[in-house]
Amino acid sequence: MLLITGVNLLAMFRRIIYIIAFLVVGSVAVAQTREELEKNRDEIQKEIESITKALNEITKSKNTTLGQAALLQKKLNLRLQAIRNINKEIRVINDNMYLSALEINKLKRELDTLKQQYAKSVVYAYKNRSNYDFLNFIFSASNFNDALRRVAYLKSYRNYREQQAQNIVKTQAKIEEKIEALKLARLEKAEVLKTEDKLRSELAVEKKEQDQVVSKLRSRENELKKQINTKKAQDQKLKAAIAAAIKREAELARIEEQKRLKAIEDAKKAAAATAKNDAPAKNDAVARNDATAVTKTDAGTKADEKPTRVKSDFELTPAGVISSTNFENNKGSLPWPVDRGEVVYEMGTQELSGTGLKFENDGITIYTLLGTDVKAVFDGEVMRVLFLDGNSQVVMIKHGKYFTVYSGVTGATVSKGQTVKTGQVIGKVAANVDGVGELDFQVLMETRNQNPRLWLKKK
Repeated sequence: MLLITGVNLLAMFRRIIYIIAFLVVGSVAVAQTREELEKNRDEIQKEIESITKALNEITKSKNTTLGQAALLQKKLNLRLQAIRNINKEIRVINDNMYLSALEINKLKRELDTLKQQYAKSVVYAYKNRSNYDFLNFIFSASNFNDALRRVAYLKSYRNYREQQAQNIVKTQAKIEEKIEALKLARLEKAEVLKTEDKLRSELAVEKKEQDQVVSKLRSRENELKKQINTKKAQDQKLKAAIAAAIKREAELARIEEQKRLKAIEDAKKAAAATAKNDAPAKNDAVARNDATAVTKTDAGTKADEKPTRVKSDFELTPAGVISSTNFENNKGSLPWPVDRGEVVYEMGTQELSGTGLKFENDGITIYTLLGTDVKAVFDGEVMRVLFLDGNSQVVMIKHGKYFTVYSGVTGATVSKGQTVKTGQVIGKVAANVDGVGELDFQVLMETRNQNPRLWLKKK
């Protein structure tokens, strides 16, 4: 009976340890998830603060601008995203509280059972505490070895009871610790709920502000339509200029390659003619073999000079391939063309907040301070510097078969054919029709527009 009781208690103790370990691992996983949510919340808040600064700059303009409405909409979207993030955080806290409560209940049940079994073992030991019972248990052994085993068992059982007493104390301490953690989780939940209430209040205020801006914009509908039509015309003009410039560059690349191949062919013919005139008639066969060898060698040189891939007219030379490959290898890590600014319009179809007016954007539109430095996002060669309207300029930079286009530049500091480096200043940000600093940035693979967001590094 004593042996069976000891084995049951040991099995129960192991089970308790397993449950504790499982729940602790689960709690750590939840904590990591919450840390990620808190990090996301901080990032969203930083972006909201950045947009707020940009809005403060825009509101200095007398007129209510389209960019102001776009930034307010972006700010509202971020605020909603922050609220959703907090809701996820609350769910994580609730899950954590549930796990803690579950663990506390399990520990309490196991502790009650452990106490009952331990009490039974103490009572049993008390009833059999006399030296007579101790000696009788030993001397009733069938042989000397059996007696030694019984002595070892009694010692082991006594140590086990002491260990059980320590485990009971440790389990009680663990329960108290979990209860304190549960209290802390409740306090954290209360704080997060306060933050959510604050965000919802700010969202309501910003929604009213946006409604006021949209209302003012609607009162200027005809003026806005003219602006949109003007922008569309400018975009079409720029698109045509870009396409023409790229087509011209591709043609020049083909012409240069044809010149290079003709020079190689002329060199081969000259070498063959020289070999034929200098050699005796009886060595004509040898001369022909030599000419063939020269031709093969030149052909090998030509093959070596060709790039491993030729997918574009801009990759007919090794230099073109290298430039394209280097640009591709930096996808997602290119620096931004301005150090500070906010993207008001993404690539694709854009709808002006609350006005119903739409337009197509071939890149991204960034609002920033007037006169901000515009910088090249990668090493390349300036292909064109164009004037479209007024003092606004467009700088086009070639990177192999890729091109970056910077529209809304004033005082360009580079010229056609000039080599530029990553981060080199190529001009300043010009003012748009509302007097706000605006830069349009495009990335193209030949004439196909790419989403600049996928090429620029995340802020």
